[in-house]
Amino acid sequence: MNARTVVQVCPLQESLERALEPYEPVRLFEHPDYLATHGDQVVAVMTSSRHGVTPEQFALMPRLGAVVHFGVGHEAIDLDLARSRGVLVSNTPDVLSDCVADLAVGGLIDVLRGLSAADRLVRSGGWTFPLTTKVTGRRVGILGLGRIGRAIARRLTGFDMTISYHSRHEVTGVPYAYAPSPLALAREVDVLVVAAAGGAGTRALVSAEVLAALGPQGYLVNVARGSVVDEPALVSALVERRLAGAALDVYADEPTVPPELLGLDNVVLFPHIASGTRETRQAMGELALANLTRFLTDGTLVTPVG
Repeated sequence: MNARTVVQVCPLQESLERALEPYEPVRLFEHPDYLATHGDQVVAVMTSSRHGVTPEQFALMPRLGAVVHFGVGHEAIDLDLARSRGVLVSNTPDVLSDCVADLAVGGLIDVLRGLSAADRLVRSGGWTFPLTTKVTGRRVGILGLGRIGRAIARRLTGFDMTISYHSRHEVTGVPYAYAPSPLALAREVDVLVVAAAGGAGTRALVSAEVLAALGPQGYLVNVARGSVVDEPALVSALVERRLAGAALDVYADEPTVPPELLGLDNVVLFPHIASGTRETRQAMGELALANLTRFLTDGTLVTPVG
């Protein structure tokens, strides 16, 4: 391998893997011992939001210059370590915001109106279904008013909803009320939509106390990361009916889903598919490839992580 060696940490979507072929990437998942013997030749890594790059892998790549993520999340990498090493990091923001927001709204409607449960009832030969909760006019709190959070808010305004939010910092130029904490937000809403970034700083941000504040008439929608919610507390609240329902696309230990949730009709479970449309995954792949190409051409990135 030459001094422009690219390492691919994990399997990626087929179209992106085909596009990577001219760079002759070393597929680390097929050659796990490669870094131990040739890590000093690696200048760029292509990975996913789930896999990132471990500190141990960093240590084996002294010439590493860039980590390119397929996905918007980057919590699987130590950004402070990357910065201390002068390693650039990129992700694929914006291109997936619409599809993630669409799924959040779909999950919200599904769990409030019991759509998936009603579908299962009809398929099993039933017909009479209990009354559900009206969607229009609900009070919705968005935890994390970044790109995805704002896209969710824009969609929900079409349902005449009252929208408030909590983020690390108050966002200027938006018409939504700011809550000073997740707890304060949960106390004022019917539905809490989680759109915050993952990582150590947001771990269990939706705590047992926040879930209690949301209450037995409240609903949770999570399209962010499973780590943002205290999952055992969430499971207990749902099983004991201290929470009205939840729509979940993410879990603490994917692909493991808490078995207690599988039999609950007030819970909608998705297999982490928020960005899973052909159009969005293609756009994500193209942006990841553009970041890699830009770095290998002039040492910069198209969408660097700040």
